[in-house]
Amino acid sequence: MKAVPNAKKTQFAGTLGGAVKIKVQAPPEGGRANAELAAFVAGTLALPSRNVRVAAGETSRNKILRVEGCARERAEAAWGFPVPDAGRGNG
Repeated sequence: MKAVPNAKKTQFAGTLGGAVKIKVQAPPEGGRANAELAAFVAGTLALPSRNVRVAAGETSRNKILRVEGCARERAEAAWGFPVPDAGRGNG
């Protein structure tokens, strides 16, 4: 994921360099943008917020999110575009 903080509105902004780009309304201070990013992704996938967390890149705009309880195909159907392979493990 590529997070862009301080946006007017939290929303998808397509893909960029093999990553899903999401504009986040919250500022990056105090983990607020990370929390909003995780909540936004959870909401778009109809998952509880606890199922989405930042696994890597907490202080970077480039993040890897851990999403539990959602297959890749479900995310692609919900979001309307392919989910890039960046950050995926071997299984």
